[in-house]
Amino acid sequence: MKEMNDKKISQAKFGAAYIRVSTHMQDELSPDAQKRLIMDHAKTDGVIISNDYVFVEKGISGKKADKRPEFLRMISLAKQKPAPFKVIYVWKFSRFARNQEESILYKSLLRKQCNIEVISVSEPIIEGPFGSLIERIIEWMDEYYSIRLSGEVSRGMMEKALRGGYQARPPLGYKIDRKGEPPVIVPEEAEVVKMIFNKYVNAGMGLFEIARALNALGYKTSHNKPFERRSIEYILQNPTYCGMIRWNRTVNETNEIRPKEEWVITKGYHEAIISEELFNKAQERYNTTYKPKGKRPTSSYRHWLSGLLKCPVCGRTMVCKNHYKKNGTVDTFYYSCYGYSKGKCLSSLTLSTHKIEPVFFEALKDATRSKNLNFDIIRKSNQNHSEVDILKKLYDKVDMKEKRIKTAYQNGIDSLEEYRENKLLLQKERESIAQKIAELDQPESGDYTPFMKERIKTTYDIVTSPNFTIEQKSTSLQSIISKIVYNRDNDSLDIQYYYS
Repeated sequence: MKEMNDKKISQAKFGAAYIRVSTHMQDELSPDAQKRLIMDHAKTDGVIISNDYVFVEKGISGKKADKRPEFLRMISLAKQKPAPFKVIYVWKFSRFARNQEESILYKSLLRKQCNIEVISVSEPIIEGPFGSLIERIIEWMDEYYSIRLSGEVSRGMMEKALRGGYQARPPLGYKIDRKGEPPVIVPEEAEVVKMIFNKYVNAGMGLFEIARALNALGYKTSHNKPFERRSIEYILQNPTYCGMIRWNRTVNETNEIRPKEEWVITKGYHEAIISEELFNKAQERYNTTYKPKGKRPTSSYRHWLSGLLKCPVCGRTMVCKNHYKKNGTVDTFYYSCYGYSKGKCLSSLTLSTHKIEPVFFEALKDATRSKNLNFDIIRKSNQNHSEVDILKKLYDKVDMKEKRIKTAYQNGIDSLEEYRENKLLLQKERESIAQKIAELDQPESGDYTPFMKERIKTTYDIVTSPNFTIEQKSTSLQSIISKIVYNRDNDSLDIQYYYS
């Protein structure tokens, strides 16, 4: 008797069930309902489905397979030799995938490599070419519906954003009390936000410096993590804090930032944490902060000093190269002049990172202890320069106007009285323009030495810590240093600091 039962089991056909409920639960069957229908259908077909091969995904979009862990686990098991099941049941073909291209790919893989069929219990398909055609039409209709639904949802969310409605995860300082209502302020978190803006705008602190100060006080981000440069940057650029709504900033699938002209920024219904004036001042400083030009992205650097070291002979950038051991493994890095490698410089100077790092660390510590720290102040960079250029052009135009009124007087077009009157007006215009140019060109007032030393100290802590990446260390250095030149005579470094 037992042998007969074992024989029946060995001859039985085993299957799997894939169950998915999408993020939009409108006309969806529950997972339990889908499972019940699948199990009944499989029983009718004489197929056994073990609970081990029931794959359930809740609230997940079907557009991308890499977002569906249970789906990928099912495919992985199906590719085993031998496969533990010979058929996969779904409630609808749309549950398998809503992307026809992906659906065809995986069905073809299952059919050709694994000899496994995908069956919809609510959409019976006849065998043969005509049945395959009907299956493709059903999948195309499902995808079309999905695209339309997605578009309608996007348009609805866009309209809500334009009306000032909030529909994103609230940032630090806010929480959602009731679904569908504007976020409310969390007082203790709001104080942290105010602190960030005040330190940046009023105290002139840098992004790394602010993050370090907040972490020292034990504050955390909205994700309960320590503050970083980018988290401070995100807060400073978020108009939510001055009562605005920002929507359509990023592409959902890739998190890529869209062009600013595609953003939606409008007045929201939530309470502001900071004034619009303070927010605008933060944007002004951020947009006009000096950023060294001609630098490669820090993410491409092998070492955190890359991009800063300059040749003491020709002034070109020293490039970082690998130094290999005899067994072929990288021992350390060294720097050499880019111009020398191209035959444009006579300096064969090479600097090992083992040699230069201790010297650099000591130079940073000396800078924090120095009473006469030398650094450039670059606060009004791009914006002011452009304004000055415009004003100088206007000043030159005044000279042209003066020549024209003089010619008009000499040709008898204007009287002497008219000439004198026009000349006086032009003189006042010239004085006004000259005053504005002088205001924009005037040097920064105040002693920034304490702030500069604090920034150097923060940078020192970052570059000497193993908890920061090469990119983070490099970015921190480039926010305070424009160039570094090695002095071979006394084994020292000439570091050109700047404050912005």
